[in-house]
Amino acid sequence: MNPSNDGKLVRIPIPALTEERRRQLAKQVHDVAEDHRTAVRNIRRDANDRLKKMLKDKAISEDAERDALDEIQKITNSYITKIDELSKSKEQEIMSV
Repeated sequence: MNPSNDGKLVRIPIPALTEERRRQLAKQVHDVAEDHRTAVRNIRRDANDRLKKMLKDKAISEDAERDALDEIQKITNSYITKIDELSKSKEQEIMSV
């Protein structure tokens, strides 16, 4: 990149993306999405562990634990679906010319 200065503005011409660079960026998007899916699953695991501890300490009933586990799984699935949708749309955006 060679910046040019006309006295008022500094212009930096950015070349168009090559096919290889697009593939690299799409792979990075996929990797970031996978990191976020893992983070969501870790949060689910922590919440499930807390519920099991509450059940063990008799703070909640087995039915309440089962209902909460189901709700946590639904929330997890919805966020993973959102991550997948955003990832796919971003990859398509990157790969379009």
